[in-house]
Amino acid sequence: MISVLVVDDHQLARSGLRSLIEAEPDLEVAGEAGDGPAAVRLAGQLRPDVVLMDLKMPGGDGLAATRTIAADPDLAATRIIVLTSYDSDDSVLAALRYGASGYLLKDFEAPALLQGIRTVAAGEALLAPAIARRIAATWTPPAAPVTPDPALDRLTEREREILVKVAEGRSNAELAADLHISHATAKTHVSRILTKLGARDRVQLVIIGYRSGLVRPG
Repeated sequence: MISVLVVDDHQLARSGLRSLIEAEPDLEVAGEAGDGPAAVRLAGQLRPDVVLMDLKMPGGDGLAATRTIAADPDLAATRIIVLTSYDSDDSVLAALRYGASGYLLKDFEAPALLQGIRTVAAGEALLAPAIARRIAATWTPPAAPVTPDPALDRLTEREREILVKVAEGRSNAELAADLHISHATAKTHVSRILTKLGARDRVQLVIIGYRSGLVRPG
């Protein structure tokens, strides 16, 4: 069972999310919070698998709460999905930098929400190609010289190929389809790449891919 903490300052929104989540046999709502401080407190108490975090809340900043939860070693297994009205919002990039596993637009359809929860609970990320490019543009200035990471020498050719695709925003399911391998094999490859490069998550793999010159902006 995947446990979810729902964070939104609107009671109606929380109720709607709860109804969607609890209609699924493998998902449950562990709790609800109406602002950032309450989200941090409940995350520590409930240890949910996934937090659905609204970023813009009058009663408390969801971005600050994301940063606090992601930095807590006791919550290392808790994944955060930020909810936003605009995918061009710079706070989305900040949340990803602070440790969020992905984002969903607030006009999401129910299947996308449910699949997104399952995806991040499985250790993957919700990272659309457009956001991957924005991450690269934000943390890899155009004038910055290409600086190959010596750790890349630890990767096999197959792992380099997969790193490029991850940096372009591919999910494990897309990797499996592109490379004609199983989903489990794709997941194993990504896990090994993270370990070999000492990267925390796929966001860091995006940055490494661009800074090392393996992937070019475009």
